Amino acid sequence: MKLQGKKLAILAEDLYQDLELWYPLLRMREEGAQVTVVGTEAGATYKSKVGYPVVSEKATREVRAADYDGVIIPGGYAPDLMRRHEATLTLVRDAFSQGKVVAAICHAGWVLASAGILKGRRVTAVSAIRDDLVNAGAAFEDAEVVVDGRLVTSRKPDDLPAFCREIIRALCR
Repeated sequence: MKLQGKKLAILAEDLYQDLELWYPLLRMREEGAQVTVVGTEAGATYKSKVGYPVVSEKATREVRAADYDGVIIPGGYAPDLMRRHEATLTLVRDAFSQGKVVAAICHAGWVLASAGILKGRRVTAVSAIRDDLVNAGAAFEDAEVVVDGRLVTSRKPDDLPAFCREIIRALCR
Protein backbone atom coordinates (compact mmCIF):
# COMPACT_ATOMS: atom_id res chain seq x y z
CA MET A 1 0.00 0.00 0.00
CA LYS A 2 1.71 3.10 -1.30
CA LEU A 3 0.08 5.60 1.06
CA GLN A 4 0.46 3.76 4.37
CA GLY A 5 0.96 6.37 7.08
CA LYS A 6 -0.31 9.28 4.96
CA LYS A 7 -3.16 11.44 6.25
CA LEU A 8 -5.51 13.26 3.91
CA ALA A 9 -8.45 15.60 4.33
CA ILE A 10 -11.19 15.51 1.72
CA LEU A 11 -13.53 18.48 1.87
CA ALA A 12 -17.32 18.11 1.85
CA GLU A 13 -20.22 20.50 1.46
CA ASP A 14 -23.73 20.24 0.06
CA LEU A 15 -24.09 19.68 -3.69
CA TYR A 16 -20.74 17.90 -4.12
CA GLN A 17 -20.26 15.81 -7.27
CA ASP A 18 -20.69 12.20 -6.11
CA LEU A 19 -17.83 10.57 -7.98
CA GLU A 20 -15.43 13.44 -7.34
CA LEU A 21 -15.70 12.90 -3.58
CA TRP A 22 -16.17 9.13 -3.29
CA TYR A 23 -13.73 7.93 -5.95
CA PRO A 24 -10.68 9.73 -4.46
CA LEU A 25 -11.77 8.96 -0.89
CA LEU A 26 -12.00 5.23 -1.57
CA ARG A 27 -8.97 5.12 -3.88
CA MET A 28 -6.73 6.81 -1.29
CA ARG A 29 -8.01 4.46 1.44
CA GLU A 30 -7.36 1.54 -0.87
CA GLU A 31 -3.70 2.64 -0.98
CA GLY A 32 -3.55 2.78 2.82
CA ALA A 33 -4.11 6.48 3.50
CA GLN A 34 -6.12 7.66 6.46
CA VAL A 35 -8.73 9.93 4.87
CA THR A 36 -10.82 12.29 6.99
CA VAL A 37 -13.99 13.89 5.63
CA VAL A 38 -13.84 17.54 6.65
CA GLY A 39 -16.83 19.87 6.30
CA THR A 40 -17.72 23.30 7.51
CA GLU A 41 -19.39 21.55 10.48
CA ALA A 42 -18.33 18.34 12.24
CA GLY A 43 -20.88 15.54 12.20
CA ALA A 44 -22.96 17.24 9.50
CA THR A 45 -24.54 15.27 6.69
CA TYR A 46 -23.82 16.77 3.28
CA LYS A 47 -25.82 15.67 0.26
CA SER A 48 -24.42 15.34 -3.22
CA LYS A 49 -26.01 16.81 -6.33
CA VAL A 50 -28.18 13.67 -6.53
CA GLY A 51 -28.77 13.39 -2.78
CA TYR A 52 -26.13 10.81 -1.77
CA PRO A 53 -24.99 11.60 1.80
CA VAL A 54 -21.55 11.89 3.36
CA VAL A 55 -21.00 12.71 7.03
CA SER A 56 -18.13 14.99 8.00
CA GLU A 57 -15.84 13.73 10.72
CA LYS A 58 -14.32 17.12 11.51
CA ALA A 59 -14.95 20.81 10.86
CA THR A 60 -12.48 22.95 8.95
CA ARG A 61 -12.11 25.25 11.95
CA GLU A 62 -10.96 22.24 14.04
CA VAL A 63 -8.20 20.98 11.75
CA ARG A 64 -4.76 22.24 10.80
CA ALA A 65 -2.90 21.70 7.55
CA ALA A 66 0.11 20.51 9.56
CA ASP A 67 -1.89 17.43 10.58
CA TYR A 68 -2.29 16.24 6.97
CA ASP A 69 -0.14 15.30 4.00
CA GLY A 70 -2.70 16.67 1.59
CA VAL A 71 -6.14 18.13 0.94
CA ILE A 72 -8.53 16.94 -1.79
CA ILE A 73 -11.32 19.22 -2.97
CA PRO A 74 -14.15 17.63 -4.98
CA GLY A 75 -16.24 19.57 -7.45
CA GLY A 76 -19.91 19.97 -8.11
CA TYR A 77 -21.48 23.13 -6.72
CA ALA A 78 -20.00 22.46 -3.26
CA PRO A 79 -16.87 24.57 -3.92
CA ASP A 80 -19.02 27.68 -4.27
CA LEU A 81 -20.29 27.01 -0.73
CA MET A 82 -16.88 25.96 0.63
CA ARG A 83 -15.15 29.15 -0.44
CA ARG A 84 -17.50 31.24 1.68
CA HIS A 85 -15.86 29.88 4.86
CA GLU A 86 -12.57 31.41 5.91
CA ALA A 87 -11.57 28.29 7.86
CA THR A 88 -11.80 26.25 4.65
CA LEU A 89 -9.72 28.77 2.72
CA THR A 90 -7.16 28.89 5.53
CA LEU A 91 -6.82 25.09 5.50
CA VAL A 92 -6.22 25.06 1.75
CA ARG A 93 -3.90 28.09 1.82
CA ASP A 94 -1.86 26.67 4.71
CA ALA A 95 -1.60 23.23 3.11
CA PHE A 96 -0.32 24.84 -0.07
CA SER A 97 2.17 27.11 1.70
CA GLN A 98 3.46 24.16 3.75
CA GLY A 99 4.19 22.18 0.58
CA LYS A 100 1.39 19.67 1.11
CA VAL A 101 -0.45 18.10 -1.81
CA VAL A 102 -3.49 20.16 -2.77
CA ALA A 103 -5.78 18.47 -5.30
CA ALA A 104 -8.86 20.00 -6.91
CA ILE A 105 -11.20 18.72 -9.59
CA CYS A 106 -13.92 20.35 -11.69
CA HIS A 107 -15.40 23.43 -9.95
CA ALA A 108 -13.01 23.01 -6.98
CA GLY A 109 -10.72 25.53 -8.68
CA TRP A 110 -13.02 28.16 -7.18
CA VAL A 111 -11.66 27.25 -3.74
CA LEU A 112 -8.08 27.58 -5.01
CA ALA A 113 -8.88 31.00 -6.48
CA SER A 114 -10.56 32.22 -3.29
CA ALA A 115 -7.64 30.90 -1.22
CA GLY A 116 -5.32 33.07 -3.33
CA ILE A 117 -2.88 30.33 -4.35
CA LEU A 118 -3.15 30.38 -8.15
CA LYS A 119 -0.89 33.24 -9.22
CA GLY A 120 1.71 31.85 -11.61
CA ARG A 121 0.41 28.27 -11.36
CA ARG A 122 -0.60 25.88 -14.15
CA VAL A 123 -4.06 24.35 -13.63
CA THR A 124 -7.04 22.74 -15.28
CA ALA A 125 -10.71 22.59 -14.31
CA VAL A 126 -14.14 22.41 -15.85
CA SER A 127 -14.14 24.93 -18.70
CA ALA A 128 -16.99 26.92 -17.10
CA ILE A 129 -14.59 28.38 -14.50
CA ARG A 130 -11.64 28.96 -16.81
CA ASP A 131 -12.02 32.75 -16.69
CA ASP A 132 -12.16 32.70 -12.87
CA LEU A 133 -8.88 30.80 -12.69
CA VAL A 134 -7.14 32.95 -15.29
CA ASN A 135 -8.35 36.10 -13.51
CA ALA A 136 -6.84 34.66 -10.30
CA GLY A 137 -3.46 34.50 -12.05
CA ALA A 138 -3.33 30.89 -13.25
CA ALA A 139 -2.28 29.55 -16.63
CA PHE A 140 -5.17 27.34 -17.76
CA GLU A 141 -4.56 24.10 -19.67
CA ASP A 142 -7.25 21.86 -21.12
CA ALA A 143 -5.88 18.48 -20.02
CA GLU A 144 -7.18 15.52 -18.00
CA VAL A 145 -4.74 16.33 -15.21
CA VAL A 146 -2.21 19.11 -14.61
CA VAL A 147 0.49 18.80 -11.98
CA ASP A 148 2.33 21.95 -10.91
CA GLY A 149 4.62 21.02 -8.05
CA ARG A 150 2.31 19.55 -5.42
CA LEU A 151 -0.82 21.15 -6.91
CA VAL A 152 -2.88 18.55 -8.80
CA THR A 153 -5.94 19.59 -10.84
CA SER A 154 -8.41 17.84 -13.15
CA ARG A 155 -11.48 18.75 -15.19
CA LYS A 156 -14.32 16.25 -14.69
CA PRO A 157 -15.34 12.77 -13.48
CA ASP A 158 -13.92 11.10 -16.61
CA ASP A 159 -10.48 12.34 -15.47
CA LEU A 160 -10.65 10.68 -12.03
CA PRO A 161 -8.27 7.80 -12.82
CA ALA A 162 -5.53 10.24 -13.92
CA PHE A 163 -6.38 12.62 -11.05
CA CYS A 164 -6.02 9.92 -8.41
CA ARG A 165 -2.89 8.48 -10.03
CA GLU A 166 -1.19 11.89 -9.84
CA ILE A 167 -2.34 12.51 -6.26
CA ILE A 168 -0.74 9.20 -5.28
CA ARG A 169 2.46 10.09 -7.14
CA ALA A 170 2.63 13.50 -5.52
CA LEU A 171 2.13 11.99 -2.05
CA CYS A 172 4.91 9.47 -2.69
CA ARG A 173 7.45 12.15 -3.72
